[in-house]
Amino acid sequence: MEEVKIFGHKNPDTDTIMSSLILEGLEKTLGVYHTKAYKLGNINKETKYALDYFGVKEPELLEEIEEGTSVMMVDHNAFSQSVKGIEKAKIIRVVDHHKISDFETHEPLFYLAMPVGSTATILREMFKVSGFQMDKITAGLMLSAIISDTLLLKSPTCTDKDKEVANELAEIAGVDLNTYGLAMLKAGTDLSDFTPDELINIDSKPFTTNGLKYQVAQVNTASIEDVMKDKEKIESAMNSFMQSNSIDLFVLMITDIIENNSQFIVLGKQEIAEKAFNIKLENNTAFLKGVVSRKKQVVPNIDNAIV
Repeated sequence: MEEVKIFGHKNPDTDTIMSSLILEGLEKTLGVYHTKAYKLGNINKETKYALDYFGVKEPELLEEIEEGTSVMMVDHNAFSQSVKGIEKAKIIRVVDHHKISDFETHEPLFYLAMPVGSTATILREMFKVSGFQMDKITAGLMLSAIISDTLLLKSPTCTDKDKEVANELAEIAGVDLNTYGLAMLKAGTDLSDFTPDELINIDSKPFTTNGLKYQVAQVNTASIEDVMKDKEKIESAMNSFMQSNSIDLFVLMITDIIENNSQFIVLGKQEIAEKAFNIKLENNTAFLKGVVSRKKQVVPNIDNAIV
């Protein structure tokens, strides 16, 4: 039987890795497809903490697919954020919680999207519809994904459904939601061994609106000040990335997971960011209180500011 490859977006975060593994398990239980989960880049420390905690091996790396390859996409739908060759793939399923953009298929497919805080929340609903019991490990992976994408249920992207599912999964997984969640998030804030180039690519996504190409990267930390000590080196890395990838605007979010605020470093067409957030950048930076969500608080504002 042909292998169907399952993967999330490039520069994978915890939701994209866990959702790939979870959907692989669900599809194998259903028995219709021979599936295998992959990653499109190195996993971060937060994801590694969760995988190690529940004793799950990380997926293999997938760099490119051939024309006609059967795939399932999770936690993304934009081809610009996907694997090389995705435009000519046979897309069987998409399970996602982002806006639909830059997406077209040649054949009908199963597409499930919900306005919730995490793809894993949608997969929990798929398990319920399928009638399968949730095991401890799968529950732990789902819970980790929800905690990550909602910043322990504090992000504005978090819905009542995410909270309901997270509490249910914590009980099944046998962990205390807040204790485990904070430990997992803190594991991802150790940025000491990242170079500036690596730092801006930990969780970075490209976007294009009205022909303008922009990049929004995000790093989580328990101390914005510690990250900002290397501001000049980070800006140099951002400039190099922009030149290599023909990017018009680069926004780096340095997000404090404790206080739920973000420091922005903005390069390129700064007037767009200033208009988007009604701010005045000083030395390429601005502090945005309560802004922690790229998906809900940053990208829509930038899109609206692009004319």
